[in-house]
Amino acid sequence: MARIDIAASAASRLNPNRLRDQLFFPVAGLVIFALVALALSPALGRHPTGPVTGDGVNYQATRIEGEYLHKIYAGGDAITAVRTPQGGRAELVIGIDAALRLDEAPELGPHFRLAADLEQQLEGRRVRVTVRAKPAEDRGAAQMRVNYSAGRVGESGWKIFDLQPGWQDFSFDYEVPKIEGDQGFDYVAIRPVVPEKSRALIVERVVIERLS
Repeated sequence: MARIDIAASAASRLNPNRLRDQLFFPVAGLVIFALVALALSPALGRHPTGPVTGDGVNYQATRIEGEYLHKIYAGGDAITAVRTPQGGRAELVIGIDAALRLDEAPELGPHFRLAADLEQQLEGRRVRVTVRAKPAEDRGAAQMRVNYSAGRVGESGWKIFDLQPGWQDFSFDYEVPKIEGDQGFDYVAIRPVVPEKSRALIVERVVIERLS
């Protein structure tokens, strides 16, 4: 009887179904653990998106740089991408093809949207917008256009700046109108001037200062 029990035990250890079970349950446990960890860390591997917000304390200067450059909206058929050169800072590449003929409206091209908290802090104030930029290495733009739009109540109009090799800061001031009703978002729009074919520029940061 002992020999039969030993044989049966040995046979059960060699049973293919039992071997599959012994492999399945540990693997399933690892998969479940990974799914739970992913659910508990929703921001893992993701970049910031959505409108630009203030820090809730100091609105004198709001900086869009580093990972926050990912908050750019392409706004149509423009090409936008954030890259980080080895050992360097994040850079936003904005490229446009002349054939695309982007609409003049700031929100219909590459732009950053400003969240409600920032809009409320800037309305009725004089602000200074500074963009640190340079031409792209390939088909680099000779000029850059920047516009602060407060929606239907007004905008700064397109400000044109001549780009030079290497980083430079380009600034302009604008009196932001008072908010009227539900006017949507404010925008800071940036795009290269494209006389022909395609042009691209690189942005390192955008700073919005409240002057008064």
